[in-house]
Parts: sequence; C-alpha cells; structure tokens
Amino acid sequence: MGNADIPGFPLRKESLMPQEEMLEIGRKKKTLRIAVAKEWAKDESRVALAPHAVELLVCNGHDVIIEKEAGKESNFNDMMYSEVGGLIVEDREEIYKCDIIVKVAPLNEKEISLLKGNQVIISSFQIATQSAEYIQKLTKKRVTALGFEYLMDRKEAVFPIEQSMMEISGTTSILIAAEYLSNANNGKGEMLGGISGISPTDIVILGAGTAGEFAARTALGLGATVKVFDGSVYRLRALQERLGARIFTSILQPRILAKALKTADVAIGAIAFEKDIQTFLVSEEAVKQMKPYSVIVDLRIDHGGCFETSRITSFKNPVYHEHNVVHYCVPNIPSRVARTASYALSNILGQIILELGDAGGMNSLIKNHRGVRSGIYIYNGVLTKESIGNRFGLPYQDINLLTVAF
Repeated sequence: MGNADIPGFPLRKESLMPQEEMLEIGRKKKTLRIAVAKEWAKDESRVALAPHAVELLVCNGHDVIIEKEAGKESNFNDMMYSEVGGLIVEDREEIYKCDIIVKVAPLNEKEISLLKGNQVIISSFQIATQSAEYIQKLTKKRVTALGFEYLMDRKEAVFPIEQSMMEISGTTSILIAAEYLSNANNGKGEMLGGISGISPTDIVILGAGTAGEFAARTALGLGATVKVFDGSVYRLRALQERLGARIFTSILQPRILAKALKTADVAIGAIAFEKDIQTFLVSEEAVKQMKPYSVIVDLRIDHGGCFETSRITSFKNPVYHEHNVVHYCVPNIPSRVARTASYALSNILGQIILELGDAGGMNSLIKNHRGVRSGIYIYNGVLTKESIGNRFGLPYQDINLLTVAF
C-alpha cells in the first residue's frame, strides 16, 4: 500500500500520472551540459566525476560529456562512462565550451583561453601556485568559479572536499611509512605495527586535525604506539574522544617534541596551517637526532612543510635521505590512490551539480546554499574572496552584496 492510500496522506497529481509523464515532470528543472575535463597537471591522477556520478546526473536529465581518457589514471576507461550515458569527446575545444566544467586541478592558461565565457568552473584553486595575472585572465572570461578548498556544507561547519582528501592523506601516510620501513624500499626492515614479544612501532603525529586523526586511527589499528602533538588542547581532547582511546598527547612544546622524535620510527607532519601562514616547524637539529632510517611523511609540504628539512618531491622520485632519515614529501597524496579519491570527490561534486540543476541555475543555488556561496571565489567575473584580493593586491567585492539583487 502506497502513501496515497494511507489516511492523512493526500493524493499528489504525480501519483496519478503514468511513469512516462512523471519523468517529464522531473525534467522541467534546468538541464545542464556538464563537461568532465582531463587532467594535465603533473602528479594529478584523479578525475572530478567517476562513472557512478555521471550516471546519476544523466538519470536526472543532464548531459555529461567526458574528455577522452579523462578517467584513465584513475582506472576508469571511456567505455565505463559511455555505458552510463556519458558522451566521450576528443575535441578539447568542445569541452571548454560547456556551461559547467569540472576538473580537479586549476585551469591552466591554455584551458582558460579555450573558455567561451560566462561559464561555471568547479575545480581546486591552489592559491599558493597562482598569480594576479591568472586571476585577471579568469575574471576577463566573466566566469563563476567555485574552489574545492572554499566549499562548505550547508551549515558552513565543514569543508567536505578538503576533509575527504585529508582523511585519505592521513590513512595513506601510515601505509606509505610502512612501505619505507620495509626491505622492499631499502628501509631498515621493520614491520609497522606490533606483534607479541616485539616493541611496537613508535609513531609521532604533528596535528590533531582530520589528517592527524586518520593517521592515528590507522596506526592504532596496526598496533603501533601513537603520540600526537598539536597547538590546541581542545583539538587534542576532541581527538581522544573521537578515537575512544587514551593515547599520548601534548601541546607543541619543542623540548617534549624533540624528545619524542628521538625514539620515533615514523613522524607524520599534519599540522593545519591557518590562513596559509606556516605556524610551526620542526628544526633541522631535531631531525638530526632521529633514529637512522626512520621515516618522515610531510603531508603539509604544499604549505611549506612541517619539518625544516622537507622539500617537495614527486611520485616519480618520492623520497630522499637527509641526516639518515627518509623524507617522503610528495604533495597531493590522494592522487596516489586516485580511484578512491575520485569516488570521494564525485560523491560531493555530483550532489552539488544535482542541486544546481534543481535550483534552476547557479544564481539560485548561491542564494540558497551558504556553503556553495562560501566556495565561490569569482562571481560573473568579479573576485569575491578577500584573502585572494589581499594576497595579489586585486579589488574584490563581498559575494553577499553581489547576490542581493537576485
């Protein structure tokens, strides 16, 4: 018995219609033409929308075109997209003429030149790698640009994409450390974790945020001893509550940290730097005191790193040795598990795009979704982020004022 047959549930017009007519009702919402662009940035293996997200959008009446081999590095072949209704195209110009363009890395200059203008761009922004000229080229195209790192949920309480990527980074950092402790990568031949009769691996984690939490969860699951340092007692207390375990925690006090690092087999750098300002750095002297062949995984290398000895590496050459300590300092660790990371991205971006279509356009969505509004850094060619304007000396306007008119 359906709801329409239950007393108190009024009959809806849709419930009396044949299925074909009901499908037509769903399609009265704005139909979007969405392009999934291929990634060309170095060490970027993710794709913005996995096949399951494309299927969801197509089933809701939207057109999705995918640049040829866009999902190849994430092990999604073109057939997987075409089977769920995606249209595969080889012409890049056709991709960049669509109303909505989604990708992971920021658009490069070539891609910006292909834009027709007045489009919606959804991607990361990566402020540390940009310039004033880059912003000006985007604004001249009068695009509306949404940055992953600025996108929040409806309550403006969580950065969903950033949090998902930090969960992946934190978990993966422990698996990486395990690889470089083992003989397989010329490590000292130790298993990360603990077994009966052998002292467990000693792991120091800098940061009690999302990445630090998931690194701690993974390490504890493998049987390691975990010590977490952070600048906030509140974050440390909250971390212990979420973990449900009494682990060693400490405020970032240099002497105590240096002592912990002396006995550590692994050190994970996951300090959350606020407003792109580096707030803490482990000195080179402290790194010198670490055990031979211990492993550092610096998750914050794209913000300058947590360790004075950190310098950017790549997936091709991921590690180097300094003071007899292994350093893994590859930015964008989620690309190391690109398929998982692409699913995580798709779960968020697919829903945002669906809401965009249901709202009837970006203007309406921005007005009614505070989290999306916070993610916009360019609106119809106008820079809307104070932090970006101040960094590059460019004029900006508050998006809340710009949206009053609609």
